[in-house]
Amino acid sequence: MDLGLKDRVYVVTGATRGLGNAAARELVADGAKVVITGRDEKRVADAAAELGPNAVGVAADNADSASAGRLVAAARERFGGFDGVLISVGGPAPGSAADNTDEQWQAAFESVFLGAVRLARAAAAELGEGGVIGFVLSGSVHEPIPGLTISNGLRPGLAGFAKSLANELGPRGIRVIGLLPSRIDTDRVRELDALSPDPEAARAANEANIPLRRYGTPEEFGRTAAFLLSPAASYLTGIMLPVDGGARHGF
Repeated sequence: MDLGLKDRVYVVTGATRGLGNAAARELVADGAKVVITGRDEKRVADAAAELGPNAVGVAADNADSASAGRLVAAARERFGGFDGVLISVGGPAPGSAADNTDEQWQAAFESVFLGAVRLARAAAAELGEGGVIGFVLSGSVHEPIPGLTISNGLRPGLAGFAKSLANELGPRGIRVIGLLPSRIDTDRVRELDALSPDPEAARAANEANIPLRRYGTPEEFGRTAAFLLSPAASYLTGIMLPVDGGARHGF
């Protein structure tokens, strides 16, 4: 299938590693051009170099109120257009309701929630018909994940914002989609498994609860993201798609 991605221009945040990087790789592989971001300037430059001439890196923090405008401007200046954004950000600190501090909640709100809202608003103001805004959220949108209380609090709220935005932007022909990864084999998930006294046993237990009996690969997530961001998915909006091997047992 031709996804129609050739020469389309996307901003992908948090794309120096993990799920954001996997999505950027698949977009570029199908002919798109990407502006990738991360907080570390050298890491961003290295990641962009690995992606090749159809990628440019911009050091940016989602929590910085100036980032949104800079990233859209970078897409237009470097590639002459702007067709969509995939908003991905590293997961907030793990912990329980009793253990997480006000400072951890505030930092996560600024980067995970408000930063994403701000970038989506900036993108909405610049996109035309056929544009798309994507959010990398979490399986916690539907089902809380033990030990990730802050994520459990913020991700469902972002899903609600995304649904509202889809309703508002639909008449302009702009789509809004959400991806809900669960156990994808990234550094972040391996770090979470490592919080257990026996990481291998924790992974085995998690895999046993997944109908496909394995963690997903970053490439599998990236291909899903590339499709949803592409013109091939032109009649999909307002959806929250689990990318979880069937881990969500409800409909």
